[in-house]
Amino acid sequence: MTVTIADIQNASKALTGQILRTPSLASEAISGEIGLDVVLKLENLQVTGSFKARGAYIKLSGLTAEQKAVGVVAVSAGNHAQGVAYHAVRLGIPATIFMPEGTPFTKVGRTEALGAKVILKGHSLAEAWIAANNMVEEEGKIFVHPFDDPDIIAGQGTVGLELLDNHPDLDVLIAPIGGGGLISGCAIAAKALKPDIEVIGVQSSLYPAMARVLAGENIPDEAGATIAEGIAVKAPGKLTRQIVSELVSDVLLVDEIAIEKAVQLYLEGPRVVVEGAGAASLAALMTHRARFEGRRVGLIVSGGNMDSRLLSSVLMRGLVREGRLVSLRIKLPDIPGVLSKVSGLIGDSGGNIIEVYHQRLNYDVPIKEADLDVVVETLDRNHVSQILSALKAGGFTVRLLDSDDGRQR
Repeated sequence: MTVTIADIQNASKALTGQILRTPSLASEAISGEIGLDVVLKLENLQVTGSFKARGAYIKLSGLTAEQKAVGVVAVSAGNHAQGVAYHAVRLGIPATIFMPEGTPFTKVGRTEALGAKVILKGHSLAEAWIAANNMVEEEGKIFVHPFDDPDIIAGQGTVGLELLDNHPDLDVLIAPIGGGGLISGCAIAAKALKPDIEVIGVQSSLYPAMARVLAGENIPDEAGATIAEGIAVKAPGKLTRQIVSELVSDVLLVDEIAIEKAVQLYLEGPRVVVEGAGAASLAALMTHRARFEGRRVGLIVSGGNMDSRLLSSVLMRGLVREGRLVSLRIKLPDIPGVLSKVSGLIGDSGGNIIEVYHQRLNYDVPIKEADLDVVVETLDRNHVSQILSALKAGGFTVRLLDSDDGRQR
């Protein structure tokens, strides 16, 4: 095997003082919610908000003086870019990061703020990758691969090394898979320290490249937009697929709703912000809960760099899904005092009205009636039923507008 436990141990020594040794904590909040014994490795607290800073440092610090002077090139629209930029400026290495056109300004700004030069090229990562390779060929710069590199894998493997050092009693380790650098390093470390530990990978069902390759199947050409952008990789590395095939027992797929629920649980439980890719391990645990019954499970929380608008959308969708935020349509006689009666019935039932839309002019509403759409904050779906019953008992025709599946009830 190209990468050994000795390589990872040496990487761990090299990283001392360069990154954070992030906490590995038994989570009572997560364990209590899903009924399993869970330990979290919180790489979302890393210096750049992601484990990527580990491998980036090992790769960059190992360059010769001549290579450092020439500079490095990377392709990324997220965590790898920030990891390379962060350490490059600290090591005095010129760094150029290629990103696709249309990359959110926040990601571009963060990378530039860390000291790297950002070039926007192409409409996809694949096109940006071509532009980066052209620069490498023309200017002799060093390409820093995001996952398929022994130094990168050794650096990422220190995550697993630290986790098993703090919690040697783990039965299972679950890690997200994009290109496979993180799980490859962690699997090497975990299996060396505890040969009987089971290592399981997780991918978004929209980007199942590693799972398909290991199963001998074709990788789908089309892929959709995923909340787990950090693992939205269309093809795994050659080196990483070899390591995963030898050391990882299974690769589980999770859908978008499961990942959203995991992001929400992290925020509402242990109160930590986790990006979609970082939440994938918990999503797998929640989806395949029975498989892990009676075992102590370590989850690698790979990062926490989630756009604030996306995070707010995830949380609002979660409230709707759980019946904690609902839209009601109430038919009213268009007479004075009726709005007060409706709000009183909802308030007396413990509901909190967030928004009100009073519609008199819709063509399908009789001239002496009105539709009242109200958005109400509730405790849960049972509470919603109580509010509906109170409104109906008060003489109103009411229906629930279910935003979760688009139906009206």
